[in-house]
Amino acid sequence: MGQMAHQASLGTVLREWGRLGLTGFGGPQAHVALLRELCVDRKKWIEPQEFEDANAACNLLPGPASTQLAIYCALRVGGHLAALVGGLAFILPGLAMIIALAAISLSTAPADWLRGLGAGAGAAVIAVVLRVGWDLARSSLAPHQGFRLWRAGAYLLVGAASVIAAGPFVVLALIGCGLAELAIRRSASTPLSSVGAPAALALLLAAASGLSTQGQLAWTSLKVGALSYGGGFVIVPIMQEDAVRVYGWMTDGQFLNAVALGQITPGPVVQTVAVVGYAAAGLGGALLAALVAFAPSFVFVIGGGSRFIELRKSLNARAFLDGAGPAAVGAIFGALVPLASGLSFTWQWVIAAAAAALLFGARLGVVPTLLAAAAAGAIAALLGAPLPALG
Repeated sequence: MGQMAHQASLGTVLREWGRLGLTGFGGPQAHVALLRELCVDRKKWIEPQEFEDANAACNLLPGPASTQLAIYCALRVGGHLAALVGGLAFILPGLAMIIALAAISLSTAPADWLRGLGAGAGAAVIAVVLRVGWDLARSSLAPHQGFRLWRAGAYLLVGAASVIAAGPFVVLALIGCGLAELAIRRSASTPLSSVGAPAALALLLAAASGLSTQGQLAWTSLKVGALSYGGGFVIVPIMQEDAVRVYGWMTDGQFLNAVALGQITPGPVVQTVAVVGYAAAGLGGALLAALVAFAPSFVFVIGGGSRFIELRKSLNARAFLDGAGPAAVGAIFGALVPLASGLSFTWQWVIAAAAAALLFGARLGVVPTLLAAAAAGAIAALLGAPLPALG
């Protein structure tokens, strides 16, 4: 991991990473930029090349990449305890906000204007997912040429189809595409141990239906935090399938609101899982979901230690992600189908179309677009527009 020429105190890590946790609006790209400005440009704790290597390594891991980068940077400048403190300081402010908003939005009798606010922001989520999917598809396919590009396109289609047709088995599709690309690159059959991994996962998927609510929630959160490749929005189809269709903790409309809350609060998109947890089992469920979803990131980065950066050089890891990554992008596009079922009224579709125009045409940011859509929804409710049913 290199010599630490500039050691930061625990108090400094708590203060600086806490500031990032409070101001980190705008998604993973914004988080990376803020971390770089702090650690490379302003404090000069980390050399630019090491930062870029760490960022690349985080993108080869499952789970929230920007959170993993925040943990790594704290580890790099302050050691293991600083990694724990910095990671928590980065996560907890936004988590506290989103749990408070979940308690309000999922209350039994919110005011009509609050219901309209949620319905408007939820409608805009359709446009946000489309925008994110489009951007990720371009960046995911750009490095490939020839037959590799055709394979990447096929993995993207598999990911989209898996969400629509296979539901809870979307994680298997992502892993399967990654293993397929790895096998092709190695010009040999996939090792039996690798084949056994998705088979074991399939058994776990089948067994999960018999767990308690807390066990089911922990399993959903584990998939979100340890088995999702390709960026924060990959968690959307994974969570929606379990939260709405498999376990019935939320309606489609409530899930759209949850995704919107994950976007308008600072911190990683993965915090959306706390809203799902609140819907399933109240405050305890929200905290359990967050704990299980974020724990793998700490284990991957802190446990990896000096070997973490070397992940970028791994041809096997790169090959696996070249299969799983496009499939994950496809899953984001596939999620548009179940997400659209959460729009109940014509006025919500109008807001969704307007949001798409703002995101694609005016190039407005995600957070301002969602806030504008929320305001439009609140106004629609005050004017007597029909609202989605409660619960």
